[in-house]
Amino acid sequence: MSVVPYKDQEEGKKKQVAQMFNSIAKRYDFLNHFLSAGVDIYWRKRAVKLLEPVKPQMVLDIATGTGDFALETLRLQPKQIIGIDISEGMLQVGREKINKRGLSHLVQLHLGDSENIQFPDNHFDAITVAFGVRNFENLEKGLSEMLRVLKPGGMAVILEFSKPQAFPMKQGYNFYFKHILPVFGKMISKDNAAYTYLPESVQAFPDGNNFLSIFQRIGFKNTKWHSLTFGISSIYTGTK
Repeated sequence: MSVVPYKDQEEGKKKQVAQMFNSIAKRYDFLNHFLSAGVDIYWRKRAVKLLEPVKPQMVLDIATGTGDFALETLRLQPKQIIGIDISEGMLQVGREKINKRGLSHLVQLHLGDSENIQFPDNHFDAITVAFGVRNFENLEKGLSEMLRVLKPGGMAVILEFSKPQAFPMKQGYNFYFKHILPVFGKMISKDNAAYTYLPESVQAFPDGNNFLSIFQRIGFKNTKWHSLTFGISSIYTGTK
């Protein structure tokens, strides 16, 4: 049974996740930076830097949300970045940011499903995902779709929360995630479930070498795991 935001509802994970992000969309960016003390910005920069050798021209940002990862990827000077997400509310916030910066000719955000990507085979030089793969209803199907639309030699870069293992970070992180983050998240987002779902979904996600095993089984090559900030998050890379 997969972890879902609203345990009293019968809808599947995908619909519930879309509903949750629609609910918190306008407060999402503030909460992201506030609850991570801004370190999420550093994590995205690290992830984008790993794409520098590829020099991607066409980039797909999956679970793009409000477009922060897509905008960070502009540092690589691609010809186009396309972001897809199942939450129209998050996309609207992202489009406003992009339009304000006059970047709509370079970054386009569309409603789209990671498990049924609306683009042909071998279409993108790079694929990025930040804090999105643990929300997939079917992780292996989503990763298979990423591999399908990636060009041979292209790279996927996945940034995701992980579980610290070393004392005392493990204990401090678990306390923060279970007792502090849900309180502030609920208070600011006004969504009772969103920031309870976050630690639950991180706990259930197969991180580290477990994720690399799945990544490799799907068909990605040259897979690597980069641990960040004492294991609080990780970057996974692989090529087609």
